[in-house]
Amino acid sequence: MRRVTMADVAKEAGVSKSTVSQFLNKRYEHMGDETKEKIRAAIEKLGYRPNYIARSLKQKRTAMIGIIVANIMHRVSTEISRAIEDYCHEHDMHAIVCNADDDPVKERKYIEMLRARQVDGLIVFPTGENIELYKQMEKENYPIVFVDRKIDGVNVNTIVVNNKEATHQAVSHLIQKGHRKIAIVTPPLTIYPRIERVNGYKQALRDYSIKIKPEYMISTDIKNILSQLKTVFTLPEKPTALVAGNDLSFFEVMTFIKENRVCIPQDLAIVVFDNIPFANISNPTITTIAQPAYEMGKKAAELLLKQINKERVGSELYTFPCKLIIRESSSEKNIIN
Repeated sequence: MRRVTMADVAKEAGVSKSTVSQFLNKRYEHMGDETKEKIRAAIEKLGYRPNYIARSLKQKRTAMIGIIVANIMHRVSTEISRAIEDYCHEHDMHAIVCNADDDPVKERKYIEMLRARQVDGLIVFPTGENIELYKQMEKENYPIVFVDRKIDGVNVNTIVVNNKEATHQAVSHLIQKGHRKIAIVTPPLTIYPRIERVNGYKQALRDYSIKIKPEYMISTDIKNILSQLKTVFTLPEKPTALVAGNDLSFFEVMTFIKENRVCIPQDLAIVVFDNIPFANISNPTITTIAQPAYEMGKKAAELLLKQINKERVGSELYTFPCKLIIRESSSEKNIIN
C-alpha cells in the first residue's frame, strides 16, 4: 500500500504543502479555523502519519531530550523526572530516561549514547566525576541543565534546594524540642547535597553551643548503615534524635528501629530530608524536609527548552526552598532521657 504523503493531504484539503507543514508544526498564526479543520479532516480521512525522521533531518532537531538520573531509586529523582516528562509532553517533546546508579562510567556512556542519537539536550543529575566531559559540553554550548547537584568549575544552569539552610532548620527544631544528642545519617559525603546537609547539621549545633560528636555522624554506603547504627546506639550516651539525610538512609533507620523495638518519638525523634509518600499516614506520622521536586523538574525542562530554541538564558544557580513539615515523629523529648 502506497504511503500517504504531505502532498496527498494538501490536495485533499485544497491547500498548499507549506500550509500543511505549518499546521503539523503548530504554526497557526496566519491560519484560519476553517483551514485548520480542512487539514485535520484530510489527515484523519487519509490516515496520514508524519515522517518524524525526515522532519528532524530537515529541522536539525529530533524533539527528544535525555534525562540522566543519578539514582532512580530516590523518590525525589522520580518526581523531578515526572515533571520534566510532563513539560516535554506539553511542548511536543519526548524524554528518554537513563539511570546512572551514581556510576560515572555509566553516566559517561549514557551522555555519549544520547548525544550520538542526536537528542536536542540533556538534563543530568551529575555524579560529579566527569568534569572534563561536562566542561566540553559547556564549551560547545550544548543544551544542558544540572539538577540536584552543583558542580564547582562547571558553568551551566543548575537547579538545587537550600540543603544547608533546610537541615539547619530541622536540627534547630529538634533542639527547641529539648534534644541535645542528635545524630545524622547519610550516604558517603561525595556529592554536593549530602555535604551541604551535614554542614547545616553542624552549623545548627554550633549556633546552640552544642558539641559536635563525630560518633553521632554516620556517612557510609547504604548497606553499612544498619551495622553503624547498632554501634552508635550501644554508646553510653545514645542519641535521642536523628536526621536521616535522604529516603534510602531513612529506610535503613526504620529497619533498625523495627528490629530493636525503638519507639518513635518516645525513644528517638526522627526527621527525614526527602519526600516520603507515606509520611502523613504512618504511625506515628513522620516529620520531613520536603523538596519542591515537581517545580524543580518543570524549571529544568523550561531552561533546557529555552537553550534548545537558542534563547539567551545565561548560566545560573537556581535554589529552591524546602519546607519543614512537622509531624509526630519529632515531638517533645522524653523526660526520662
